[in-house]
Amino acid sequence: MIALSEARDDRSVWGQTNLRIKRLLSMDNPSGQRAALAKLRRGIGQKPGDDPALWNILFEGIPEEMLSRGGEPTREEWAIHTALTLFALHQQGKDPKQDPMNVEGRSLGSAAALLVALDGEDSRPRVARRFNQAATAASMQELTHYLRELVQLLRSKGIGLDYPQLAADLFRYQSSERAPGVRLRWGQDFYRRQNNSTEQQGKDDTNE
Repeated sequence: MIALSEARDDRSVWGQTNLRIKRLLSMDNPSGQRAALAKLRRGIGQKPGDDPALWNILFEGIPEEMLSRGGEPTREEWAIHTALTLFALHQQGKDPKQDPMNVEGRSLGSAAALLVALDGEDSRPRVARRFNQAATAASMQELTHYLRELVQLLRSKGIGLDYPQLAADLFRYQSSERAPGVRLRWGQDFYRRQNNSTEQQGKDDTNE
């Protein structure tokens, strides 16, 4: 059973990530916006706090209880840092106001399934392999590596992703007790859309 404090932490990670993405997307200065996103992209794969250029984006206004006290990043810091840096990669080359890659309600599994639907059935093994590698990663660094590959594929097709939800998932993923539940939901979302597409295709074939 999930403790109430863990559920509150989920919501806090979601909220802090959502707040920071909204700030990035609403920046009035296009050059400043591009610079902020470029800084975040350079932080992909790094530990939270390693790059001083990101401190204001990651740490300004963050609740004290989310911050590390022992020198190693907290689960919250890892989750927010990873989600924001991947979002910056996802947004690269796209107008943040006209074509934002943060799409509310689209989970990692749903986005990967949509990629297969748009890229064709031949892409299923390639997408599934990367998706499975991400879902079974043993560390945040390894998980970030595989998520980066997936995000690049999603960006190529203009498929957005719910990054606050991803951050909440990444927070839970770092708990040995909760990681299986995250994997389960990712897999369900991926194959739910695959199953629905297959069923629809079967109906279309029948009606021909």
